[in-house]
Formats: sequence, C-alpha cells, structure tokens
Amino acid sequence: MQNKTPEKSTSTIAYFYLLITFVLWGSLYVVSKYVLGKLPTFTISFIRFLLAFLFLTLVEKIGNGSSASGNRKGASGKGTASDPTVSTKKKKLAPGHFRYIVLVGFGGYFIAVGAQLLGTKYAGASTASLLNSMNPVTMALFGALILGEKLTVRKVIGLVLSIAGVFAVLGGGFQGAGMAGVLLSLFSVLFWSYISVMTRKITQEYEPLLISRLACGVAAVCYLPVAIGEAVITKAPVLTVFTSDLSCTLALLYMGIVCTGVAYTLWNKSLSLLDAGVCSAFYPVQPAVSTLLGILLLGESVTTGFVIGSVLIVCGVLISLVHGKKE
Repeated sequence: MQNKTPEKSTSTIAYFYLLITFVLWGSLYVVSKYVLGKLPTFTISFIRFLLAFLFLTLVEKIGNGSSASGNRKGASGKGTASDPTVSTKKKKLAPGHFRYIVLVGFGGYFIAVGAQLLGTKYAGASTASLLNSMNPVTMALFGALILGEKLTVRKVIGLVLSIAGVFAVLGGGFQGAGMAGVLLSLFSVLFWSYISVMTRKITQEYEPLLISRLACGVAAVCYLPVAIGEAVITKAPVLTVFTSDLSCTLALLYMGIVCTGVAYTLWNKSLSLLDAGVCSAFYPVQPAVSTLLGILLLGESVTTGFVIGSVLIVCGVLISLVHGKKE
C-alpha cells in the first residue's frame, strides 16, 4: 500500500484535526481523575464507549442520509460529476476484516485504555499524560518491527532520551500504588502504539468514522461484564450518581462524546491522511494541556524531576521525528 504525499490543504486540515485531538485527550486526564473519585474505573469506561458508539452511530446515519441526498442530485444532473470532497473509502466492513475491528476495539480501546485509566488513577493526571507522550518513539519501534520501517540512529537516540525522561519522572519517589500507576501507564503506551500502527493500515481502506464506531461498540461490549462485576463488588451507587450529581453526569458525557467519539474519529482520520510519524509529532501537546489543567483544577504539583523528565521526553520525541520528516 503506497503512501501518497498529501496536498497542502489536506495537510492543514489534518494538522487542525490533530491539534483538537490532543487538546481533548489532554483534558481527558483531568476529567477522568475527577470522575474516578465518584465511580469505579471500568464502569466509567463502559459508559464512555457506549456513549461514543451511540453518538457516532447517530453521526453516521445523518451522514449517510446526506450522502444519499447528494447522490440523488448527482443522478439528476444537478450535482458535480466528480466531487473531490467525497471519500472513496469503504463504508461497510468486509466480513473477513471484522477481526481488525476487534483488534482495535478489544486491544486498543479495552485493554490499552483500561490500563490508561487505572494509570491515571494511581499515578496522577500529569505523570500519566507525560508518560503517554512517549507514544511517538514506541510507535517508531513498532513501525520498524511490523511495517519494516527503517529504525535510524536518530530514532534510537530519541528512544534513549525518552526512557531517560521516564526515569527522571520516577525519581525513585514512586512506591506502592504510585509505581503501579506508572507501570500501567507504560503498558498502555506500548500496547496503544502497536494498535495505532495496525490502525494506520485499516484507515487506508475504510472510513475512519466506521472504524471508530464499530471499535467503540466492541469496547463497550467488553467493558460491560467487567463493569457489572465491579459494581457488584464495590457496591458503587451508579444510579445515585447519575440522578444526584449533575457535574459527574456532564463529565461522563464530555468523556464519551467529545474525548472519545470525536477525538478517536479525528485521530483515525488523521492517520488516514498523514504518516503515523507525523501524527504522533503532536503528542507533546497532550501533556502540556493535562499538566496545565492538573495544576489549575486538581492542585497537582510539578517537581524538578517532572520538569527534567518532560524536557527529555519531548526532546527524544522531536529528535526521532525530525529525521522521519526529512526522509
């Protein structure tokens, strides 16, 4: 499958999508930290992906209605013969390709995102988000192993700097639950990078909205039994929170519709327009947003090790990506 060089206007739109995506994901760390204090982790995840699935289903139905109307106009001679804005990618999944949706939905949205939520709970919003900024480097590694992409000296240097940044963030001060949160966050980074590389393949053939919708549906199904068991064990007052805590309900709607439905679709759309390495260059926006919001809204502190680690990770990411752009 050949990668085409995107037109300037297409690249600009994709950059805009990416900026929105990482700002939303940066805010997700802070919002999830707030909601985790009121509801169990996997109950939140089930609600989040269910809302995203329902929202994207509605968007797809509206979009299909508009497309059908446009096709009728074209058939009557009132439409444009060849509209460059109309996507030629498939909007229906081939039966044999559903395994790819399961990979994204179960592996990415269930396993990796579940670990990310737990990491945020135990490590703190700023630390979890900072560790997540290693994704561009880990994506380069998986790209070399899976797609046969060249792993250059600069990419290796970037990886080493990012790992050094992680140790600077840890600083020997994380113990018990804190260390568990860090390990969960690192696992999430590795697995999410793998899923992103695989998603890059799928987006070349199918509409990003279709991939996002179906994967969110798979994730919701996976989270449901876990959420039920979690609610029974913890005896969490789920219904009470919904009926008496408006702020928590609004936060869940924001997490599900905006941070999941909208952001994941924009991420998949960006992967369909630009190389994965270019898309991942925007990851440093995420920790910057979450750190700022964590300080302003959650009262989290920024230590010297955190500052040094953030500089090392960002430098490692940029070094690994600059070379990729020149290539």
